[in-house]
Amino acid sequence: MCGIVGQIFYDHELFVDQSGMEQALNKLSKRGPDFQNSLTIGQAHLGHARLSIIDTSEQSNQPFVDVSNRYGIVYNGEIFNFRELREVLICEGESFNTSGDTEVLLKLLIKYGADALPKLNGFFAFCFYDKIKNEAIVARDRYGIKPLVYAVNEGRVTFGSEIKALNPFIGRRTIDKQSMRYFFQFNYIAAPYTILEEVYKLTPGSFLKVDGNGVQEKKYYELNHLPVSTGDYPSAKKKVYDLLHDATERRMIADVPVGAFLSGGVDSSIVSLIASKFTPSLNTFSIGFKDNPFFDETAYAEIVARKINSNHTVLKLSNDDLLESFSDALNYLDEPFADSSALNMYILSKHTKRNATVALSGDGADELFSGYNKHKALFEADQKGVKNLALRSTGGIVSKVLPKSRESKLGNLGRQINKYTEGLKITREERYIQWASFLNSDLGDQLVGEPFRIRKGFEYLSNAVGNFNDYLTRDFKMVLEGDMLRKVDAMSMANSLEVRTPFLDVNLVDYVFSLPAEYKIDKQRRKKILKEAFQQELPEEIFNRGKKGFEVPLKQWFSSELKESLDQEVFNEEKIKEQGIFHWESLAQLRTLAQSGTSGDTVYTIWAMLSFQVWYRNYLNQFN
Repeated sequence: MCGIVGQIFYDHELFVDQSGMEQALNKLSKRGPDFQNSLTIGQAHLGHARLSIIDTSEQSNQPFVDVSNRYGIVYNGEIFNFRELREVLICEGESFNTSGDTEVLLKLLIKYGADALPKLNGFFAFCFYDKIKNEAIVARDRYGIKPLVYAVNEGRVTFGSEIKALNPFIGRRTIDKQSMRYFFQFNYIAAPYTILEEVYKLTPGSFLKVDGNGVQEKKYYELNHLPVSTGDYPSAKKKVYDLLHDATERRMIADVPVGAFLSGGVDSSIVSLIASKFTPSLNTFSIGFKDNPFFDETAYAEIVARKINSNHTVLKLSNDDLLESFSDALNYLDEPFADSSALNMYILSKHTKRNATVALSGDGADELFSGYNKHKALFEADQKGVKNLALRSTGGIVSKVLPKSRESKLGNLGRQINKYTEGLKITREERYIQWASFLNSDLGDQLVGEPFRIRKGFEYLSNAVGNFNDYLTRDFKMVLEGDMLRKVDAMSMANSLEVRTPFLDVNLVDYVFSLPAEYKIDKQRRKKILKEAFQQELPEEIFNRGKKGFEVPLKQWFSSELKESLDQEVFNEEKIKEQGIFHWESLAQLRTLAQSGTSGDTVYTIWAMLSFQVWYRNYLNQFN
């Protein structure tokens, strides 16, 4: 796991500008603390910051060039089938000077060009450059596990692992108002956009072809249009079991210590179980909450740890511990991001890094197997008939009586019923957007002064829902890439920790997406086939309980520890009007809602406001 940055000058008349590279690499130092270097090759200037995982010798330092000095690469990620690919290349006459995957990837690209991309099983972001042709391939993995941002202007393309690494080259940019509107709708900004105009995230499963004609984005992988498997349920269950074992074993490959996150939930428990079969006394890590027992799942994590005989470490956090991570976590982010569980991920990664350089996680399982409360609601809403008609009326009555907030079981129930009954009144396509949102559309339009619309690149949000797998496809393209993977990558890299996700192995993903929806979800269970595949090997308690998530007590903080920050950054009328970005009356309305018993998701919008203001201040400071 590393950080990359560089520029390709595809206009031959342009001089290769080497200024800014040292500053850019410094911005990536936490991604790659072990070695940093840059190289000018032809019309390209490539930079790399290395976190050594496989073949930790100096021979695998980057930028990496072939013996002829014609081809060069900077690469962030891991290719888990590199040993098989290496053997194929050896049989074809190739020889190797290193034992790592970088040289294998380079030689594959020399031989096959972009046709090498479908052969790769792993996560990656890289730039491959041909000096003689002055052509480049800039690529990102299938699901967006690793980030890659880029900007095109004046005969050059600038790329990198993070926006802040691009800033020394591209200068200050204008805020993209529609991206900001999406941010407040969903609490993150998904590919292909960033918070800045004309700075983009490369869409997962895509690559940029850079040559004398300019820059073209092309797809090499698409999640859609997979055939539905005709295999019976027991066979499918066995296949899921086997594929996940293979995916986890591949992700144990490393020349440094490997551990696993173990929250006590189904997904991390399954990954830890499998990993323990390949690594006796596996190191597992979890965090709990002293002041918030409702969200503390460490008792379940300890049950699993005893079952698999792992070397388990628990860190119990107080609210003060969470708040201490507030500045470090938000200051590391290079665009607004408001998933508050990023604070927990930051602390967990910092805690894990003390004993491991690589950690396995259960990310991706919810999107793949239908694990969210939202999925249960979507499934039930699709069961048309008298039941839903009745719920439209009775649900509305019940939701008026109950409080609506996330701060208690009763309040959370009221919030969910209210959101559910409102969703029954609209189309399936609109329902998905509403249930993925944190902000009422009308209030969001007023707050930002920009109406929400389906942008180019998000057409899948308005496509007709044919079957339940179409909901999961939307999750993979938007929620997984924009929120979950972004959070894990940023917070782990802030602590120089590599996180690997067995559930996002291409063989497993393609197979599970070929399965009928009823294999994954029914009226009784979410993640049905996954749970049943492993229920004989894990304690019963892990499966028979509700999903809690990775929450922090925002509403409590807003009236205590963070009140001063809110008063200065968010609810400061003079500052907001001087800033000229937000509608003050809409903010005042949000504050009133947040203080009521019907706050719903309003606290998350206020958290998004605070996150935005921290980012905005940091971004401006880079150029002052």
